[in-house]
Amino acid sequence: MAFNSWVYLIFLPTVLLLYWLLPHRGRGYLLLVASAVFYGWWDARFLVLIAISISIDYVVGRKLGALETGVPARNRWVALSVCANLGILGVFKYFDFFSDSVVRLMSAIGMEADPLLLKVILPVGISFYTFQSMAYTIDVYYGKLKPVTDLLVFANYVSFFPQLVAGPIERAGHLVPQLQEPRRRRDCDIRDALYLILWGLYKKVVVADNLARIAATCLDAENPTAGGVAVGVLAFAFQIYGDFSAYTDIARGSAMLLGIKLCENFKLPYFAVSPSDFWTRWHVSLSSWLRDYLYIPLGGSRGGTYRTYRNLSLTMLLGGLWHGAAWNFVAWGAYHGMLLVGYRLVFGPAGRPACKTAPSKFVWMLVMFLFTLGGWAIFRATSMTQLIGFGQALAGFDWQVPAFALRDTLFLISGVLIMMILQARSGNMMVVFRSSVLVRVPVAILLLGSLVLFGATGGVEFIYFQF
Repeated sequence: MAFNSWVYLIFLPTVLLLYWLLPHRGRGYLLLVASAVFYGWWDARFLVLIAISISIDYVVGRKLGALETGVPARNRWVALSVCANLGILGVFKYFDFFSDSVVRLMSAIGMEADPLLLKVILPVGISFYTFQSMAYTIDVYYGKLKPVTDLLVFANYVSFFPQLVAGPIERAGHLVPQLQEPRRRRDCDIRDALYLILWGLYKKVVVADNLARIAATCLDAENPTAGGVAVGVLAFAFQIYGDFSAYTDIARGSAMLLGIKLCENFKLPYFAVSPSDFWTRWHVSLSSWLRDYLYIPLGGSRGGTYRTYRNLSLTMLLGGLWHGAAWNFVAWGAYHGMLLVGYRLVFGPAGRPACKTAPSKFVWMLVMFLFTLGGWAIFRATSMTQLIGFGQALAGFDWQVPAFALRDTLFLISGVLIMMILQARSGNMMVVFRSSVLVRVPVAILLLGSLVLFGATGGVEFIYFQF
């Protein structure tokens, strides 16, 4: 079930009505049923995979809690969780990719073979809920959390429908206590929740879905021009930001109406001044997950400069692979790894320039944004051949652009840019929606009017559903 569908417009109020009529325990059962309906709307068969992750990690958490630190059996139990989650992810997401890649490599060296392909459908959101569930058992293993003893609470932690499909990837230490404690209607910030949902729908339906058509026209042309590639990548940059941050906003707003607060996942990423700054602003829940469960266990910044660079590169490489089973995602991760290393080589261990004045900060923001656009070109490419074509087009210096592309791109991103500037200047991501009624009401009317006049029809899926 997609947030930008009429079905969800009926589903959410129905769940809310029942939710606030039920006692605390009844709400837990309702949430579990609602989450099953929400996810099963795509394909009910894949509910089995979520149930497997929930069952294994619940048992592993209880076993880890019952064993003393240092007991060898603890290692075996946490290994079971990690292997089960990564095994599910590997079979459904990566098996065909690696099988086909091995066969292609063999063919390149003169050996012929047929790839062994499972040809299974990729379950929606599998990368998100497996990482969330696996993080819980790792935290219990290291003693950062006490195991959850209530199976209903744990099942809702893994399958909570607002953030189940595309995050944010919640930590058990943040979400579980909220599921355990009874919520009251007066704890809900209804105004903020509705504004987040409205703003998210605007970014998805008006901005992202319309920019998707521009990006496709410019980048998927048979013979793209330099101007077409430049405008197409700019359109895609705001398409993916609008699309993904919209999901987070709608998820956070929906959860707020249930009395639950989810973490922020985007903090003005295009205002970053360095790669490390970018990754504290973009998909924060994933970047922090990679830091805590991959980069730091690899050694982090301990062990000298070379090992730090190695750990950064490996973390970003695997982060790129997390996004999809394709070589362009691996290349995108490697590209960001090189940016992180390059900035450290130039600016020292902090990896960011000293921005002592507003003009210098603006310059470094612009530089980082251009680097980010380069990364999005890699991310958007449907094949390495197309990516090479982007480079050849830019080298041709033909700056012709489809007549409507630049005009419509600037029009569509203008509202998002204005909001971002206001958020940056105030330091408050909800600045407009917490202003006086003389500001809030006209903004709400403008957003609603834009949905009616400019909203793309057809219920286009969110980009990150494929991950």
